[in-house]
Amino acid sequence: MPSNKSVSDAPITQFRNCRILRDHRLQWEDLWVREGKILNPEKLFFVEKGAADLQVDCHGSIIAPGFIDTQINGGFGVDFSQENNDVKQGISVVAQNILSHGVTSFCPTLVTSPFSVYHKVLPQISMPDGGTEGAGVLGVHLEGPYISAEKKGAHPEHCLRSFSERGFPEVLETYGTLDGVSIVTLAPEMGRSEEVIKELVHRGIRVSLGHSVANLSQAEDAVNSGASFITHLFNAMLPFHHRDPGIVGLLTSDRIPAGRTVYYGMISDGIHTNPAALRIAHRAHPRGLVLVTDAITAMGLGPGKHSLGQQEILIDGFNAYVAGTHTLAGSIATMDMCVRHFHEATGCTVEEALEAASLHPAELLNLQHRKGTLDFGADADFILLDDSLNVKETYIAGEAVWRKSGGLL
Repeated sequence: MPSNKSVSDAPITQFRNCRILRDHRLQWEDLWVREGKILNPEKLFFVEKGAADLQVDCHGSIIAPGFIDTQINGGFGVDFSQENNDVKQGISVVAQNILSHGVTSFCPTLVTSPFSVYHKVLPQISMPDGGTEGAGVLGVHLEGPYISAEKKGAHPEHCLRSFSERGFPEVLETYGTLDGVSIVTLAPEMGRSEEVIKELVHRGIRVSLGHSVANLSQAEDAVNSGASFITHLFNAMLPFHHRDPGIVGLLTSDRIPAGRTVYYGMISDGIHTNPAALRIAHRAHPRGLVLVTDAITAMGLGPGKHSLGQQEILIDGFNAYVAGTHTLAGSIATMDMCVRHFHEATGCTVEEALEAASLHPAELLNLQHRKGTLDFGADADFILLDDSLNVKETYIAGEAVWRKSGGLL
């Protein structure tokens, strides 16, 4: 007799009484999970003749893909750009603590540093998938040192570099390795930047434009060479000018290659970007908006002095400054805070706010087939939220890794 037994003996979990973010809208549907993946219930019912082994009542919660932070410098006392730290332990501390803020994947970010930092830190950063031990790592974001001294922000000027006549080989010497690197932020107005951008993109690395005095034409040339991201839009770049809008002009440029999307990071913490600027960016180019925290060591800690790479940082309220200056030095906001502020400040839909922290960063990294979505076959990395977009539970590969009621699991 033919068996109706499922093609897999792995248990099936059905999340019911929930609104799922799928196809850009919240809809009342059940979410089915097996072996860490989102399951197609029609195939389960009509082909496998299967059923759920476990049902979870979500009590009307929103289920959204887990948040992805593509620019996070550290947090909870950890600074990724410190060579004297235990790198793996530091990554683990941050990976565990951001689960409570809905982040299931992230890109540890190194700010402009001496050669020795890159050479010691980069080989020690692995890329675990994530689970009860913390959020998964999707590769490193290298922010500098090939940036403008005029727009260095909190980056130490003595560590800044320009591209030499040797071009890309010199870049390799600076970093020591590009294994495990997902994003490189650079200033496109620098000589030989076109060569470097093309080589980075050829290696599968996303190039982001930032800490730059580039005009619009230079930014457009960089995009046509393969750049696809803008590092914290409006911050550390020329201000918008009606005769030459600079990098900001990429949001409405007519020189973007057909079929290409230029994504841009926004620090939606209520400090780095005025709500009106958030609204302008969102209304001009909503599909490209990627929420980032740009969080530093002090995220999750109290006021006082902390580090960011080679700089001393002072936390005053919700502001992080380079000590002794009024230069902003990253953020102490968490991703769930950024999502809520973005939603409130722009008046965007709940769906748009959630996708800016999940689908869009996944698309930037070309991981949308398995991350940032609840489509069938995708990784079952998701979060449960209430109607005010507060995170209630976090799941990785279909397993609960954090609950508001009980913390880390």
